[in-house]
Amino acid sequence: MNNDSIGRVAVMGGARTPFVKAATAFRKHTALELAVHSVDGLLEKQALDPALVEELAYGITVVDPRIPHLARDVVFASALPAEVRALTLTDNCITGTSAIVSIYDAIAAGRTEVGIAGGVESMSNPAVLFSRGASRIILDAGTQKTARAKLGRLLKLRPRHVKPGIPGLKEPSTGLSMGEHTELMVKEWEIPRADQDDIAYRSHMNAHRATEDGRLRAEIHPLDGIDHDLIIRSDTSLEKLATLPPVFDRSHFGTITAGNSSPLTDGAAAVLLMSEKRARKEGREPLAYIKAFEFAAIDPKDGLLMGPGVAVPRVLRATGLKLADLDLIEMHEAFGGQVACNLKAWELGWKEPPIGRVDREKLNTLGSSIATGHPFAATGIRIVVTLANEMQRRGARYGLVSICAAGAQASAMVLERN
Repeated sequence: MNNDSIGRVAVMGGARTPFVKAATAFRKHTALELAVHSVDGLLEKQALDPALVEELAYGITVVDPRIPHLARDVVFASALPAEVRALTLTDNCITGTSAIVSIYDAIAAGRTEVGIAGGVESMSNPAVLFSRGASRIILDAGTQKTARAKLGRLLKLRPRHVKPGIPGLKEPSTGLSMGEHTELMVKEWEIPRADQDDIAYRSHMNAHRATEDGRLRAEIHPLDGIDHDLIIRSDTSLEKLATLPPVFDRSHFGTITAGNSSPLTDGAAAVLLMSEKRARKEGREPLAYIKAFEFAAIDPKDGLLMGPGVAVPRVLRATGLKLADLDLIEMHEAFGGQVACNLKAWELGWKEPPIGRVDREKLNTLGSSIATGHPFAATGIRIVVTLANEMQRRGARYGLVSICAAGAQASAMVLERN
């Protein structure tokens, strides 16, 4: 969709928690607590009266069935007034951009002038479920009318039933994990291990520099005294990365390691969007405007994380832009191999005509998900905010967002300043 004919939607600014490896610094915080921290941090950073916010679209991928409408509970637990309309989304790794587009649509349609989009994951605290057998017995017991009948049902429970079910990372449609799918991709696209490690190394070095000079810290609303991402490895090297064993294909053919993959991450992020007219009325300067966006879905057998190979060429065609017109490119790094495969698809052409070779000096200049971390639903928000901030600092005209997702989907977005 291109918004040239319906006015512009402005990216005003964002806030997020630090991103940390799962089961470490934020293991005591629930997804709801992290989400509320991001929203309250956004309101504080923007010095925004909460009463001005009309709508909240907030996403999560590892859904907690105890809080099925997370966004509404964020409204109640944050500084936002209860009258704010809330929408909960789940769309795998593009949940953040889907939340942004939800608010975009509301603004473009004239229903809303001020909205917040966000996303969160607490990989430290996923819902632990009973097995299907245990669930059936317990639910059947609950339907019995007498205590004796209830007990009779419960006595059918056996030790095998108490094994908990913890949410996994396998693709439901294929039974393979994202890492296993990426191993298939890098073999098909002939991506060497060295290229994957180089992407990971650049991510860490760029993120370290951006943390030290304050650019990444500026996005963060500190939590528990932590004011920076804890996953960045400033002391890594290509030599160290080369020593790590493959994880998903343990034979000598395997190339994907813990070092060139994004880690399981806890974190939350939020972004403020306004209509251009309302921003002007409030006397606020937008960081950037959303020029266009595109979503794509492909068959997993064509490459689970190859969606950007379709979405990005389409969004450029919709805007009339060429790859060379882009000043900055922010590309989600689920794996170094996934990045390399999609870059090659753009260069050579795949399901869409080729768009050319990416200038690596424009790519992920502040690092990306391998270094900063990847809380699934928060990543799209983090990337859009990072890009918009850097575009303002550099006086850039156009910036590109590219995100792959489980489910063989992807999103692409073009931001502009003028």
